[in-house]
Amino acid sequence: MYLEHFGMREAPFSLTPDTEFFYSYGAWQEAIDVLMVALRGGEGFIKISGEVGTGKTLLCRKLLASLDAEEFVTAWLPNPCLTPAALRMALADELGIRYPRNQGQHRLLSLINAGLIDINASGRRVVVLIDEAQALPDDTLEALRLLTNLETEKRKLLQVVLFGQPELDERLARPGLRQLRQRIGFSHGLRAIDRDGLPGYLNHRLLVAGYHGQPLFSAEAQAALFAASRGVPRLINILAHKSLMAAFGRGLSRVDRDSVAMACADTEGVTPAPSGLLARLRARRGMALAAGLGALGLVALIAGVGTLA
Repeated sequence: MYLEHFGMREAPFSLTPDTEFFYSYGAWQEAIDVLMVALRGGEGFIKISGEVGTGKTLLCRKLLASLDAEEFVTAWLPNPCLTPAALRMALADELGIRYPRNQGQHRLLSLINAGLIDINASGRRVVVLIDEAQALPDDTLEALRLLTNLETEKRKLLQVVLFGQPELDERLARPGLRQLRQRIGFSHGLRAIDRDGLPGYLNHRLLVAGYHGQPLFSAEAQAALFAASRGVPRLINILAHKSLMAAFGRGLSRVDRDSVAMACADTEGVTPAPSGLLARLRARRGMALAAGLGALGLVALIAGVGTLA
């Protein structure tokens, strides 16, 4: 693709939540700081909320990678669609607690409690991280709250970090979940990246991917990218990746505003005003093509550039 052309060893804007690409800036660094303080303080529940695409899963994995194994034992539950029984079984599996598959729930809870006491006796804390927590059923949220009742005279045996979309806040505001809401000692909201942070975000990911040249995105390209993405990291990644494809297809050494415009035209739900090259493409090839047909639409746009010069 464009990796060799731009001198990179891997794709810089992949949507896979790779912790090497974590950008310690703004709300993300604040979230890590809040999480570490809260976990070391022994809080029972901690909540991190943010809109779709603001980096919750990457933050969750970064936290997992940052916690010292000599201080914490972690259990990561990426699938929130669990019944209370499935939640207890998943937790037992994550903690390495062995039990018969036909084990009754009361006995399983006793085994979990014993396991937590053993871990606590070793001087470590147990942290459960739940991604997409807004999808947890109400009875499973209640089962989770009851699990955090397990404690010694000194501290909780179990700490829980909930990562979820704003719908999680709405659910916790319901009267039926007020007991859980009152257990949340720390909470933090992820925000989209601001305009000042965009250049650093782009450069950080490019550097991790192996790029060491001059700034790859022109100032005009960055302005267009920010306007189209509204600072949402997932949209930045999608548009930056497609912009690099467009610049490569046009034989450019840098991403210009027209390359970003082409990427925007090929991305559903992103409709900035066309400029320069994209306007000419629309005039000659028709609105349907310029509106984008997924990856094929962008390839067609790139292939057609030579005929428009």
